[in-house]
Amino acid sequence: MKKKIAIIGAGIAGLTLANLLKKHTDHEFMVYEREESLSLEEGYGIQLATNSIKILNQINFDKINNEKIFHPKTIDFYNIQNKKICDLDLIQFNANSSKYTTLQRSTLIEFLKDNIYTQHLRFGKRIKEVSELKGKILIKFDDNTNDLVDYVIGADGIFSNTRSFFEKKKNKPIFKNAIAIRTILKPFPELDIDQSKISLMMGRNCHLVFYPINKKKELNLVCIVRHKKYDPGNIEILIEKVVKQNQNLKKIFEKDLKSFPLYATSKILPSTNSKVFYIGDAFNGILPTLAQGAGQSIESAFELFNLIKDEKENKQNIY
Repeated sequence: MKKKIAIIGAGIAGLTLANLLKKHTDHEFMVYEREESLSLEEGYGIQLATNSIKILNQINFDKINNEKIFHPKTIDFYNIQNKKICDLDLIQFNANSSKYTTLQRSTLIEFLKDNIYTQHLRFGKRIKEVSELKGKILIKFDDNTNDLVDYVIGADGIFSNTRSFFEKKKNKPIFKNAIAIRTILKPFPELDIDQSKISLMMGRNCHLVFYPINKKKELNLVCIVRHKKYDPGNIEILIEKVVKQNQNLKKIFEKDLKSFPLYATSKILPSTNSKVFYIGDAFNGILPTLAQGAGQSIESAFELFNLIKDEKENKQNIY
């Protein structure tokens, strides 16, 4: 039976679900985004394992411009002094059509928006009130518009606002005493690593990850530093914690840097409402140290899509 679905949030999870619904079902849906536009600036890198690529290929990701992605073949592990410890062969996990892939987040968002931008995406939408009406959910937005739907999908991130309207029990994200410093580097000859691979350097209370994000071999750098408080003005203090362990790393921190506090949710809390689901970080906020936040968003969207497509009963418990 044809359903109407409201997807709250136009990140990777919400847009993946929207694309799957559009291509493989006749359900009606709309993606509601609280911002006034999608963030399509260059952005930072993400890594996608083969299972995520296999899912994206169902919506034609295999047709993406090959110059905008990269397929690293190996992960090299180093200590903070740049001494290699071991490596991991990624090729063993690949298939012909689905390979471990790195790219910029904005490249993936650009791909995901193309087929739904005009008809299925609305900006500047913030939920003001929700209620149940004749077995459906009525969503009222603060711009005085509304939508009556069969399902609400919260895809609005780790600090999900959607949860506050449907759940009495909070799933408050916890600051994990860690901060991420990120930047994009051009090919950087001063780094004594193979820049066609993923390189992981492990130090005391910190680690750094470098990987190429396109065929130009621009490098994504993310440095995770343990620190008890987050202050965006204290980035120099964080960098010093790393550089004093290896002075050769100083030059990589001379570029345009941004820092982010790292949060995670302590447990997975499904919705108490059988018509409401959460995907991506709104469902399970994991630390980026696992390098699979984007993958988790794609996979949770795919799992829920299959339940909706197959019209499974008791969807909430199965999910």
